This record gives sequence, C-alpha cells and structure tokens, in this order.
Amino acid sequence: MKMSTILYVEDNPLDVDLTMEAFKEKKIANQVVVANDGVEAIEYLKQEGRFKDRKSGNPGLILLDLKMPRMDGLEFLAIIKNDAQFKRIPVIMLTSSREEKDLIRGYDLGVNAYVVKPVDFLSLTEIVRQIEGFWAIINEVPSEG
Repeated sequence: MKMSTILYVEDNPLDVDLTMEAFKEKKIANQVVVANDGVEAIEYLKQEGRFKDRKSGNPGLILLDLKMPRMDGLEFLAIIKNDAQFKRIPVIMLTSSREEKDLIRGYDLGVNAYVVKPVDFLSLTEIVRQIEGFWAIINEVPSEG
C-alpha cells in the first residue's frame, strides 16, 4: 500500500505542533508537509519557492485551514479545484470556523470534507486517526494526468 504525502496548510504554529503531535501519537506513517498559507501551498503543488527541489507528484490529501494571511483556505481551494492538475486531490477543511457561510462556500468550491478543530488534544488525535485511516489509506484517488 502506497503511503501518500499529506499537505497540511496551516498558519498557526500551535495548531501545527498539536496536529503533528497527534500524527505522532497515532503513529501515522505518511509524510506530512506543512505550508503556512495558501501561497506556500500553491508553491508546494507547483514545485516553486522552497519546494522547487521536492519530488514530483501531488499529495494524496490536503488538510486545509480556512483563515490564513496572504491567501486563505477558500481562495486556495478555488484555485486548485479549477486547475486540471490539482482538482482531484482530496481536500479536508480543518478549521475552527463553525460559520455556516464558510461551510457552504467550502462545499461549493469542492472541499471533500469539513471538520471543525476540536479544542482538546484527545479529540484531535482521534480525528487525525480517522482522517488518515480513510483519506490517506482507504480512499482511492485517480492517477495524475
């Protein structure tokens, strides 16, 4: 079974640390690459900037925060879902926003799942386990191209 890369797009260092700790706690073997906002995430996908030397290929999953500087999650989602090269990458919005308008806009733009970040670490580790189990291992995605 191929272990796909997870692109985690999040600007809050504390959320990054907690989520990475949750991945470690659940012994998630997938490589997790962190981009600090939508601009960096686009650079990762297009192999530009600090990601210019990365191995080719799309991530198997994108975990996407909503509210970020420079380019927020919805702007990023709109760009990749309109790009033939990236539109089939599964995207899970992992955000603290419970606003109905964000949920609706996310689904309108093509998000695959919308998950509200829990406030406690134990709940976060369980969400990470379920996300990884289904989206990064069980779920089948079409090959690139």
